[in-house]
Amino acid sequence: MKHENGKVSGIKIAYVGGGSRGWAWGLMSDLISCDDISGEVYLYDIDKSAADANEIIGNKYNQMPEAKSHWQYKAVATAKEALQGADFVIISILPGTFDEMESDVHEPEKYGIYQSVGDTAGPGGIVRAMRTVPMFEEIAENIKAYCPDAWVINYTNPMTLCVRTLYRVFPEIHAFGCCHEVFGTQKLLAKILKDTMGYDDIPRNEIKVNPIGVNHFTWLTSASYNGMDLFPIYKEYVDSHPEGYYSEGPVDKNWMNNSFSSTEKVKMDLFKRFGYIAAAGDRHLAEFCEGKWYLESPERVAEMHFGLTPVSWRKADLEKRLEKSRGYVSGELPLKMRNTGEEGVIQMRAILGLCDFVTNVNVPNVGQIPNLPLGAVVESNARFCSGSVTPVMAGNIPTAILPLIGRACAQQEALNTAIANRDLEAIFNVFVNDPLVTCSESDARKLFNKMCENTKKYLSSYGL
Repeated sequence: MKHENGKVSGIKIAYVGGGSRGWAWGLMSDLISCDDISGEVYLYDIDKSAADANEIIGNKYNQMPEAKSHWQYKAVATAKEALQGADFVIISILPGTFDEMESDVHEPEKYGIYQSVGDTAGPGGIVRAMRTVPMFEEIAENIKAYCPDAWVINYTNPMTLCVRTLYRVFPEIHAFGCCHEVFGTQKLLAKILKDTMGYDDIPRNEIKVNPIGVNHFTWLTSASYNGMDLFPIYKEYVDSHPEGYYSEGPVDKNWMNNSFSSTEKVKMDLFKRFGYIAAAGDRHLAEFCEGKWYLESPERVAEMHFGLTPVSWRKADLEKRLEKSRGYVSGELPLKMRNTGEEGVIQMRAILGLCDFVTNVNVPNVGQIPNLPLGAVVESNARFCSGSVTPVMAGNIPTAILPLIGRACAQQEALNTAIANRDLEAIFNVFVNDPLVTCSESDARKLFNKMCENTKKYLSSYGL
């Protein structure tokens, strides 16, 4: 790399999962939006043809009139080629295919177990972790071998287990996990300020928050705007809006037609119960709670105004994105600049010394949350500046929500150990104790065995 006149050139980024149809395009747009960094992006994917397509698309982004920098994209056939000498590594992979995820999400429904996402918690998140962790063990070993000083940004779920695995295999790694769920809650608080006090167009990063917890089950212990405490305003809004948040028109009761819709009713109900602001989206929050609270049945889900995301939707969406990829490659579809709202590029710029800022990330607990286990991967704020990512002291998790977050953290720690040891019985013990697994132990055993059978192509290291 070369630092000169407030700019950094010659940066090498390795993108593991570089055939991504979505995340990769957003990264390309974010990169050329910055005028102070430039370099190369090496795209590695087990689907080489997908990486080849993104090489063409990425290099086309350089030709856009809005481009402020130049990035050379190159698809490579091996992880070594991508990682060798990399300054940054981005990991964004799908562990398996949507066929395996279909089993993760829908096989439990035969036992009355419903999941709104199925990629982090619940039976789906556990079996997905079984597939994902061996892949991340290999990724960590490759980073150790080819670019041990690189900064590693993970976007893959289950986030906590992915980052935990990177550090377990390579303790000296510089890695953190990024998730935009907290951003949505900042935006919600900005909307509530607009509705109640007339403040227009508040950028979400001006809502200052103290996030605390584990990924997809993060809570806010404080929130403010220009020094104004937002908790009383939020409480008044929650009390006066039993149907949740919606800006205009009647509340759509047919939530199953749009499985990503939500009026934040789960979030607000949790505030009524515990007095703290749950900071993830309703679909994720519901999966960490007792199975009878919000996911007892599709009818209960509809009553709480969120949706169950069927894997059939994901498969249909993938077909659309494949078609879009073909259009971008052929030139039939024009590329578009868009602000993704993600912070990966800003984080890289800060690490390079071009700016500094504070945001939420997932890293091992070194004391930023004193009443969670040291070494467990937790989500809280961290300060990014030249050559460092330093967790901000978040404080103890309040007693009211400690049992909820503490259980989730303990489950993830137990699962980390069980998968590392390839101990199927220990994994089952985590599975049967998950709050969404509301069936009998014997039925849980049948379900676990069937889900493992359905995804055994990716579980050879477990002796299956």
